[in-house]
Amino acid sequence: MAVIFHEATRTFHLFNKEISYIIRIMENDQLENLYYGKRITDKEDFTYLHEEGMRSQMSVCVPEPGVLSMHYTKQEYPVYGTGDYRSPAFTVLQENGSSIVNYIYFSHEIFEGKKPLAGLPATYVEEASEAQSLEIRLRDSVTEADLILSYTIYADAPVIARNARFVHMGEAPVRLERAMSASVELPDMDYEMIHLSGAWSRERYVKTRKLEMGIQAVQGLCGTCGGAEHNPFLALKRPCTTENSGEVYGFSLVYSGNFLAQVEVSTFEFTRVMLGIHPEGFSWELKTGEEFQTPEVVMVYSDQGLNGMSQVFHRLYRTRLARGKWRDQPRPVLLNNWEATYFDFDEAKILRIAEKAREVGVELFVLDDGWFGARNDDYRGLGDWYANRTKLPEGIAGLSRKIEAMGMKFGLWVELEMVNKDSDLYRAHPDWILSVPGRFETHARHQHVLDYSRPEVVDYIYEKIGSLIEESSISYIKWDMNRYMTEPYCKTALPGEQGKTMHRYILGLYDLYDRLTRRFPEILFESCASGGARFDPGLLFYAPQAWCSDDTDGAERVKIQYGTSLVYPVVSMGAHVSAVPNEQLFRTTPLDTRANVACFGAFGYELDLNLLREDELKEVKRQVEFMKKYRRLIQIDSDFYRLISPFEGNDAAWIAISRDKKQAVAVFYQKLNRVNASWLRLRLAGLDPDRLYQVTWGEQSRQAHGDELMYAGIPIDRGYLTEKGGDFASIMFILKEV
Repeated sequence: MAVIFHEATRTFHLFNKEISYIIRIMENDQLENLYYGKRITDKEDFTYLHEEGMRSQMSVCVPEPGVLSMHYTKQEYPVYGTGDYRSPAFTVLQENGSSIVNYIYFSHEIFEGKKPLAGLPATYVEEASEAQSLEIRLRDSVTEADLILSYTIYADAPVIARNARFVHMGEAPVRLERAMSASVELPDMDYEMIHLSGAWSRERYVKTRKLEMGIQAVQGLCGTCGGAEHNPFLALKRPCTTENSGEVYGFSLVYSGNFLAQVEVSTFEFTRVMLGIHPEGFSWELKTGEEFQTPEVVMVYSDQGLNGMSQVFHRLYRTRLARGKWRDQPRPVLLNNWEATYFDFDEAKILRIAEKAREVGVELFVLDDGWFGARNDDYRGLGDWYANRTKLPEGIAGLSRKIEAMGMKFGLWVELEMVNKDSDLYRAHPDWILSVPGRFETHARHQHVLDYSRPEVVDYIYEKIGSLIEESSISYIKWDMNRYMTEPYCKTALPGEQGKTMHRYILGLYDLYDRLTRRFPEILFESCASGGARFDPGLLFYAPQAWCSDDTDGAERVKIQYGTSLVYPVVSMGAHVSAVPNEQLFRTTPLDTRANVACFGAFGYELDLNLLREDELKEVKRQVEFMKKYRRLIQIDSDFYRLISPFEGNDAAWIAISRDKKQAVAVFYQKLNRVNASWLRLRLAGLDPDRLYQVTWGEQSRQAHGDELMYAGIPIDRGYLTEKGGDFASIMFILKEV
């Protein structure tokens, strides 16, 4: 790993054993990207990679006879108005109404390690030797402002983390109206764009489109990152790239608010990728001495296909984004009461469900919505974080200790960012919600959003929930957020400050998460937003897992978890076995398939075990025993490979392989059964070709070398799938080195 500055050619080369990233200071003192991709040998002069020549209608930014034009240059952090007619990375509005700026090279610093970002989540290092960083300081002499572009390259991973920071020193204030976290330019357009899009109960479907000239983008404008609709991620892959071979660039934004992820292809086939805070509704004034820090973008390059990219994201996000006690720990097997009771419960009913959970080996019982205030439906009670004594006579403190006396840990659901108008909190503080004076206050799910851009609101919630946790025995918190934001207006902010409201809200959210996780480091936090509507890297910094989707249907979850795995590690995906017919689809899937999907995640149950038959309870016990035996392998100590995509046919498969290649767990899923069907071959991936493995599924077992399992595959009789239930059947394979 190295960051080298070649002074004679004014060129920076960031490289490790896998990747290179090369930046040049041009003749106009602005920055150009010369190369990003597979590692190339370092040398003094890469300037031949600069492309320059006279073109019709070009605007030249240097004195004649120079022909440097920004429109035909692969820039590091472009601006509009001086000859580049594509989308800018940033816009700085000045007092005279102009947005023309000229940030040119001023200085740079190269150092070991990686700095944290003030108030924002970001990847990190535990030892300075894990990474090397470059900060390039650019200066605009007219506004007297600096722009610091930061780059960190990890030693042992094809990862570059980027961010931008604006530092204003001039007397006259300026206003940022656009501030992307990173911009990257590639010299051709022969790519397909992959993004993760969907809706409630079908989050993070894999979408692929061929790049064309013009703009292709995904965005989030709902306040909770991209919500269920779009994830703050995109990838560019070559058309021939598969799961296990070929070139791909992945871009992931570590942020939980409104975002833009955009690809723009020029008519000269340059491809510009930008990610950052969405400029819609964003406006940030900087006075003398003030700074603005953008969120971080994590860039991953792989020449080993999509699985290669995903495994890098998985390792980085699991070990150098997630933090705390639970970062390296397998997750407890839990049972959540929501689909068992909804709002209709009392302490006796909860304890009956918990007792049955204890009998099958569950380790953590989670009490969901309906335990607080006057909460008997979703019209009332949000914001009143004290126990409903009619339901729970001894409160959360009493119930939690009774659960612990059974030998299980206790977990609790909260929705700390919301309030119902029918609540004590709203009656005391009606001005604490996001809303515009004189305008209709849009509601969703009968609730409103507390204004977390205001410190006093965050402080109140912190004290309320902190006191509840202190007096109880709580080991897990499921932090929900069940609506998108509207009317983003802060009643205590000045008119010129309203463009800061949405970002300040996210900073307030991060502040609350940070204070609670520091005060209660033993608690396992799980983020949630009406299912998987806030599954983003920013929250993984505080909560090492997220509820993947409200849709717990065994077949649908294969697609949701498959798409989620493009970026996020298996252990971060909350995944439960629920009752059938499924609540969302009214579909009945086999009990073992529901578990075979959920075990590739943070495993649990979402049903009343008292309603199961005796044979089903025996199967649940077997599932819990299996999960306890293999969860460290699946969740922590393995590399995950996608084998067959559920978006391309009737079947799906994936495998988790220990990093020493000695053992693995694989699952094959089918959607609909086929009559009189031919056999199929399941070809595995990632195994050691020379090792001999014992492969076991059901009552069958055989030995085969890794190369045979990867290239010849395992023959599967569709008749066997019929015996296992037919539609939506699955097969679990256990591999161990002989």
